[in-house]
Amino acid sequence: MAILAGCGSMVAWSVSPGFGRLPDGERLARIQASPNYRDGEFRNQLPTQMMTGENGQVGTMWNFLFGKHERLKPEWALPAAATDLAALGRHTDVVVWLGHSSSYLQLDGKRILIDPVFSGYAAPFSLMNRAFQGEYPFTPEKIPEVDVLILSHDHWDHIDYPTLMALKAKVATVIVPLGVGAHLVAWGFDENRIHDADWNETLRPAPGLAVHVLPARHFSGRGMISRNQTLWAGFLLETPQRKVFYSGDSGFGPHFAEIGEKFGSVDLAIMENGQYDKDWAQVHMAPEEAARGAQEVRARAVLPVHSGRFTIANHAWDDPYKRIAAASEDKSYRLLTPIIGEAVRIGDATQTFSRWWETAGP
Repeated sequence: MAILAGCGSMVAWSVSPGFGRLPDGERLARIQASPNYRDGEFRNQLPTQMMTGENGQVGTMWNFLFGKHERLKPEWALPAAATDLAALGRHTDVVVWLGHSSSYLQLDGKRILIDPVFSGYAAPFSLMNRAFQGEYPFTPEKIPEVDVLILSHDHWDHIDYPTLMALKAKVATVIVPLGVGAHLVAWGFDENRIHDADWNETLRPAPGLAVHVLPARHFSGRGMISRNQTLWAGFLLETPQRKVFYSGDSGFGPHFAEIGEKFGSVDLAIMENGQYDKDWAQVHMAPEEAARGAQEVRARAVLPVHSGRFTIANHAWDDPYKRIAAASEDKSYRLLTPIIGEAVRIGDATQTFSRWWETAGP
C-alpha cells in the first residue's frame, strides 16, 4: 500500500543505512525558512487528509496486509525490452519507461534519470514489496553516464538505496526537493553535486536545460518518526525545443492547472497512474484524475507510470492501464503505452504502441 511505502521499523532505523538521515545544519535552516514548511513539517498547498476511508490507518493497514485481494500481481512475466540506453543517439529526444516511476530521458543531448529503482523490491527489506516476476532488464551497470538525476521524494519506491549507491559515480548532478539531499550526503554523495530546491524554484544544471521544481500533493518519510520532514515535488524539464512534465506522486489538485497556465503546453506529461485507493484518495490519483491532470498541464502526449512493477495498493495490476485507456479516449493528448524498456521518441506522433496489458500472459 502507498502509505506503507513511507513507513519502516524503528529498530531497522538504527541499523540500516537505507533509512537515510534527517536534515540538519544549513539544510534544516533552509527548510525552516520555506513557506511550505509550517508547524514542524512540510504541508501541501491545500488541506490534505492522509487517510480518507472509514477504517482509519490501523484498519487500512490490516486490510492491506490480511484482506482478500485478487490479481494484485500478474501470474506471468510482463513484456519488457532490454534497450541499450548507451547506444541511443545522444541527440535524439527520447524517454524510456523503466517500470514503476523510473524513467530515462534524453533531452537536447542531456541524459536524465528519474526515480530509479532497479532492486527487486521497493521497501526497507528485500522480502517486502517484491517486484513482479520475470527478469528485469536494467541494472545500474547498464545505465550510461547521467547528467542529471532527479528524485521526486524519499519514499522507498522512488529512492532505492542499493540502486543509488551503485549509480553514485555515474551521476554529475542530483536535483531533489528540499531536505532529500540529507539522505544522499549520508550515503556518501558529494554535497557539491546535490541541489535541494523548493517548489517554484528553477535550476539550470547544464547549458540549455532548465529544471523547474513544482508542487505536488503528497507526503514524505522513510520511517515512522520522519514523516514530512522532506519535501515532495513534480518537475518540468525545459530545453529550447522541448517541455516534459513529471507529476511525481501526487493527488489531484489545482497545481496542475496552475502549471499549465504558467508554462503552456508540454510535449510530454509523465503522470502518476497507479497505487490509488479510496482510503488514501487525496495523496494519489485515480486514472481518471491522471487524465484530467494531464489535460490541465496541456499535455500533447501522456506516459502513465507508477504501476507495472510493484504492488503497493489493492487494485488489480492491470486496472491502471484499462482505466487510463478508457479515460483518454476523448482527450486531446496521445496516450503512450510502451512496455518496460521500449524507447519512445518524444514528439513523434507516428509511433504506435500496443495494448500489451490485454495480451500479456503465457
